[in-house]
Amino acid sequence: MRVISVVGARPQFVKLAAISAAFAGTAHEHVIIHTGQHYDSRLSDVFFSGLGIPAAQLNLGIGSGTHGVQTGSMLMALDPVLLDAEPDWVLVYGDTNSTLAATLSAVKLQLRVAHLEAGLRSFNREMPEEHNRVLTDHAADLLLAPSQTAVDQLTREGLAERSVLVGDVMVDICLRVRDRVLADGHTPRLPVRPGEPYLLATIHRPSNTDAPGRLEELLAALARVGTPVVLLAHPRLVAKAAEAGIELDRDGVRVVPPLPYTDLVAAVLGSIGVVTDSGGLQKEAFLLARPCTTLRAETEWVETLDDGWNVLVDNPGDLTTREWRATVTRTVSRPGPAGAPDSPAGSPYGMGDAAARSLRALEDRLRSEDH
Repeated sequence: MRVISVVGARPQFVKLAAISAAFAGTAHEHVIIHTGQHYDSRLSDVFFSGLGIPAAQLNLGIGSGTHGVQTGSMLMALDPVLLDAEPDWVLVYGDTNSTLAATLSAVKLQLRVAHLEAGLRSFNREMPEEHNRVLTDHAADLLLAPSQTAVDQLTREGLAERSVLVGDVMVDICLRVRDRVLADGHTPRLPVRPGEPYLLATIHRPSNTDAPGRLEELLAALARVGTPVVLLAHPRLVAKAAEAGIELDRDGVRVVPPLPYTDLVAAVLGSIGVVTDSGGLQKEAFLLARPCTTLRAETEWVETLDDGWNVLVDNPGDLTTREWRATVTRTVSRPGPAGAPDSPAGSPYGMGDAAARSLRALEDRLRSEDH
């Protein structure tokens, strides 16, 4: 079986690490194509090296651009590559423009498409990611769902026959790295004193960065929460703040570049909570048993809302209320195996074997078609 994985953004590299490990030692051929959507080394190269992912056989070097330009450029570059490779499966990940472009290219070439992380919905059609998810799910041949909620959503959309519950491959990597961090006592370099409580924050979505007034409100609120905030500054955030003449560094907010994945996991574990608009970091906080505040009005990871482990805060002013402060002063972990914190609400995303189950689903579906 020949499988081509098409990736291009930081969350996809984390998922790719689990899939790549599952393919290792098998007779299958696994080819990695990097679209170049995330080309900053801090969002790309460090994930390949830090997570042991084999180098991509091809980097398309697409880079940034408007959604139409970026997606169209990827389509033009992918068509001849996929046509020449003749894979049994084109495996796409998540909800980026790379996901949609690879899906469109493959289906037009009559190649089988499998969508990893299928069935997620925020129901916010203003998010580009929502369009990418829905279009990809309805075009793909096999839908690899991370949770029962995702399976139920696919069923409501008439896609049950294509859907398989495999769990979330991000769990595979996050828990593996967590255990290594705890065993090694790994501590990332952060602008906090030993033992000083801090919140870990990221902001990068257009809804939070593109309107200068909104961005300034968020940063001002973070500066007033009363606990040091370590802000991992995504290149998009840095660029948008510079365009608007907004200072990121301010009293209460300590700015650092994005972290390699092992450092990120260690930073979450060392924090008292997470403030983010990232889908991936919401889930990582949940898996690492740290309270999360999501700077949006909705989330595609609805299971993280159980028992208040993740709260949605769309109004920046709510970050300074007494009620919100209570969410980040709760007990953040319970004893678990080898001293690891348990997931706070069971295991809605699986037990860490999602990559192996995904590989099995690809094999089984291909086998069934051959008969």
